[in-house]
Amino acid sequence: MNVHTYEKVWLGAAMVLIVFFIASVTYGAIGAGVAMVDDSEETIDPDTLGEDDRFGDPRVEQVGDDEYEVYAVARTFVFQPDPIEVPEDSTVTFYITSGDVIHSFSVVGTNANVMVIPGEVATMTVEVDEPGEYGIVCNEYCGPGHHDMEGLLVVQPEDEFELEDDE
Repeated sequence: MNVHTYEKVWLGAAMVLIVFFIASVTYGAIGAGVAMVDDSEETIDPDTLGEDDRFGDPRVEQVGDDEYEVYAVARTFVFQPDPIEVPEDSTVTFYITSGDVIHSFSVVGTNANVMVIPGEVATMTVEVDEPGEYGIVCNEYCGPGHHDMEGLLVVQPEDEFELEDDE
């Protein structure tokens, strides 16, 4: 059987691409230490969020010097609390869950982005350095009002920040 020279070239190029693809996936999974998505997030019953100590009253808590925790809930077309207010030059850990459908919690203009799944508590830690207002949007289609689902992260100058106390 006689194989044309161009067919041999294209067959060789395809084989090289296949080997390159397999090698890059292997390197990404093993060599670079890229963590794959797993199912190790904390779970919670989405039907009882109102009774949960953390998510029954979504809020910001100070847990250390320049360290804050935000307990947030994404529900169809709203984020709670809104706005979220934190001081500049602090580390903020977000604990976010959903009471209804899949959402995302994305801070516009940053790389802070997490998928919010009913029954799971998503965790994300970010450092907020620059004062300003940052939009929060949902990047997962969650229904006909999805385009209106937005919130606000307000990073205040340290000398102007005062944590609201509900007690």
